[in-house]
Amino acid sequence: MNEPLPETITLEMMRQSMHSAIICDALDSIGYTLQSPRKELLPMTVESVVVGRCKTSLWVDMYHVDPSPYELELKAADSVKPDEIFIAAASGSMRSGIWGELLSTAVHHRGCCGAIIDGAVRDVRQMREMQFPVWAVGTSPYDSKDRQRIVDIDVSVEIGGVIFSPGDLVFADIDGIAVVPQEVEQEVIQLAWKKVHEENIFRDSIKNGMSATDAFAKYGIL
Repeated sequence: MNEPLPETITLEMMRQSMHSAIICDALDSIGYTLQSPRKELLPMTVESVVVGRCKTSLWVDMYHVDPSPYELELKAADSVKPDEIFIAAASGSMRSGIWGELLSTAVHHRGCCGAIIDGAVRDVRQMREMQFPVWAVGTSPYDSKDRQRIVDIDVSVEIGGVIFSPGDLVFADIDGIAVVPQEVEQEVIQLAWKKVHEENIFRDSIKNGMSATDAFAKYGIL
């Protein structure tokens, strides 16, 4: 129960040991109770745990001919850095599939570890073959040209009542998505690391014959 914390908890260590639920528990414990979007964003391609930092984009619907189609989409893709997660805040619009195989290929090549799309995607089969992690509201075969476009990048955006700011830490898996604001990141990760290892002790105690009631009374973990 008193295992010392590592001096540095890396992203790779987080990917191996943590998940969205444990992060939400840590956030809850310090009063950050609204850090998981209150809407259904489904894992469309893989079910692995993805951990990275926000690369944000803000999208709008459009109903006219775009004079510069894909301009900011390409700029955003070309500016992605390793270990970032591409965040597309599109207000849940299903007007087109704003994310697909080609953008996935472009950002994956630059070290991007996944995409969270508050809207529709397409080319799901191809993205599954790539094993590129994508969360989205649903699918649409329509291209985004003259239907939707990015109007800003690297700004704070809102998805399901949660603010995603550039550089914030994001945990995404089959349970959902959790965002850790940078101002509490160190505290949250230390709390989550501690709880993960305490849960392991709780689990092992039950496997060795202790009742759940007795284990909770002893360790205070559930």
